[in-house]
Amino acid sequence: MRKIILTLAILYPAAALAQATEPANPPTIGGKPLVVVGSKKSEAGKKEKPLSVAQKLQACQDIDDATKERLNCYDAIYAPQPKPKAPAAKGVNDCRFVKEEDERLTCYNGFADKIPKLPR
Repeated sequence: MRKIILTLAILYPAAALAQATEPANPPTIGGKPLVVVGSKKSEAGKKEKPLSVAQKLQACQDIDDATKERLNCYDAIYAPQPKPKAPAAKGVNDCRFVKEEDERLTCYNGFADKIPKLPR
């Protein structure tokens, strides 16, 4: 019984150390790794897809209506380029030409409300 306990006491820490350490040199053939499936480092470094303009506009809809923050969110997507006589907005991109902030916000909201709900 004592021999079994002594053997386990010696082998257990050695087995734990062998599992905890990674090999310094992974097995290779001709200087190339045998199999490269993927590593956890590459998964953590993945970038998310950039959001589309429609998804960005919908994200702005989550901010309280008729606030400066919502207008700033829209202006971050389409930088304002006010014109003294802005043409009638035919698309959301044309809202950036409206000089008055309240009118510009209303213009953006009108187009953003018409966008069908997209997955986020």
